[in-house]
Amino acid sequence: MSILTASNLAKSYGPQDVFTGVSFDVPHEAKIALVGPNGSGKTTLLHLMAGLEEPTEGAVYRAKKLAVAYLPQQADVFLSFLSEGKLTLWEAMLEVFADLQAQAAELRRLEKAMASSEGAGEALQRYGEALEAFELAGGYTYEQRIGQVLSGLGFSEDVFHQPVEQLSGGQKTRALLARLLLEEPDLLLLDEPTNHLDLEGIEWLENYLKEWKGAVVIVAHDRAFLDAVVTRVWELAWGRLEQYRGNYSDYVTQKADRIARRQAEYERQQRFIARTEDFIRRNIAGQRSREAQGRRKRLERLELVERPREYRPLSLTLGDVARSGDLVVGLYDLMVGYEPENPLFTVEELELRRGQRVALLGPNGSGKTSLVRTILGEIPPLDGRVRIGASVQLGYFVQGHANLVPDKTVLQTILDAGEPMVGAARDLLGRYRFSGDAVFKRIGDLSGGEQARVALAVLALQGANVLILDEPTNHLDIPSQEVLQEVLSSFDGTLLIVTHDRYLIRQLTTRVWAIDVEEGQLREFEEGYAAYHDWKVQRQQTQSQQEAARPRTQSREERERIREARRAAARQAELEEAIHRLEARRAQLEAQLAVASEQQEIERVRQLGVEYSQIEAELDTLLTAWTDGG
Repeated sequence: MSILTASNLAKSYGPQDVFTGVSFDVPHEAKIALVGPNGSGKTTLLHLMAGLEEPTEGAVYRAKKLAVAYLPQQADVFLSFLSEGKLTLWEAMLEVFADLQAQAAELRRLEKAMASSEGAGEALQRYGEALEAFELAGGYTYEQRIGQVLSGLGFSEDVFHQPVEQLSGGQKTRALLARLLLEEPDLLLLDEPTNHLDLEGIEWLENYLKEWKGAVVIVAHDRAFLDAVVTRVWELAWGRLEQYRGNYSDYVTQKADRIARRQAEYERQQRFIARTEDFIRRNIAGQRSREAQGRRKRLERLELVERPREYRPLSLTLGDVARSGDLVVGLYDLMVGYEPENPLFTVEELELRRGQRVALLGPNGSGKTSLVRTILGEIPPLDGRVRIGASVQLGYFVQGHANLVPDKTVLQTILDAGEPMVGAARDLLGRYRFSGDAVFKRIGDLSGGEQARVALAVLALQGANVLILDEPTNHLDIPSQEVLQEVLSSFDGTLLIVTHDRYLIRQLTTRVWAIDVEEGQLREFEEGYAAYHDWKVQRQQTQSQQEAARPRTQSREERERIREARRAAARQAELEEAIHRLEARRAQLEAQLAVASEQQEIERVRQLGVEYSQIEAELDTLLTAWTDGG
């Protein structure tokens, strides 16, 4: 039974057609992936399904009283519970259960009535019915559910009672996702739900959605996530929607078969058309003229088979690289962090050898980027040393693309990165899907995916034999991810990749470095991701068994001490990440100030100077907080 049906949908913005003739239905409890290249209209289609926009043509029909919930990529403007600006995260979740809270209040009123002499009998009868209804509706478990969902999506307990308006952009998106999951709508529309989750959060959401009782339509670039969750795939490309059964891997196989069949059908028809046109040319004026005219009419009525079009992904190449020494990076008695009294983690001895492909994993805020910056020499070790091997040329893909200058154009960025010829620079950008006037766009005006493509183009110019990639697949559509994966597979050098993309980890890396937050150390898994995953599952099982067997004599003070220690560690990690973001923005401002000063843009210099001073003040505040232990 379908809960939503769309018929001949078309959407245009002015003269630009996004898609036409799109029809589909969403069955009850369906789990659907909506895939397609960036810019194909996936978010627009979600908006039409959610009722946030109206189609140019066609109609969307929803089942009576259908509850639809939508998670956008950036949640700020959709956070209705920010209207007052005072609610804490926990209070925002409690609003979902307003009915249960009202029932609890009624139960308390009836309890008081039963204790009085007047109306005690009537109150007792009503109390039994109200209590049963309260229990059946989950009245004694909803707070536990809130805690499970918030924890699953990566919120530590000390954030539970923080005002929502003080959360970061990524935290607000996760807060909205938590609220939508707790609301349990009939149809859940998710636009890139894994963008702000770490690996543990992605796996938790994956398992949660597997058991989801409603229907869900997901736009995501995480191939492993889609493989685990969905049972059908819609592909939106070239203005049309095509449907496939199965998960993402099934879709890839079916699509290849479908394209092959259509290509064969197209070529067969083209051969028929060519032979027919040749017959008409030879006989139109001869004895077989009537037959030639008949064939011409049939040819005019022929329904043409469209040639299959395939999306043109990036044309990446990293070229040949110079050979490095056998030792690429050595970490010895290393202490990573910002305060000697409170390091993020330690490394006893670990070496990255030439040709190895290592995934660096750990929860958000655990210090992955801090380790990378320590290796690059951007921050000093608290103790121990980092050794860079002989003939090592490091190339760094920065998460968030903080190394790009917002005021520069795409073309100027490539010229400054080492390609001195304009023609060659434009040829390079063409392989990264920047052509025509697109090369003159400002970096600051580009989307996240476009900035990622520029950053990859810059990386290709560096000639590095060791690549350190911090979330390289973020904002890339799936076809571009697949090309990047193929290029990295053929790369002759050494790879250290910070990523939450399990598909990339499994296909590309051969070993794992994992930050063990509980033990405060970096572990190596030489057998790769499978060994790391088994270790993590075993640890969780052991902890659960220990928790179940632990005597419940722990004092309230001891429990609070442990909770406070965890909160302090989480605060330190969050402060470290916040400082990194501010330092990256300060570096951008310094570059922009230099450009504005050179061009004598007085007002621009003044504006940038004001922001620079604000950044400096915020950094001072955060550094003071670090010094005081968060």
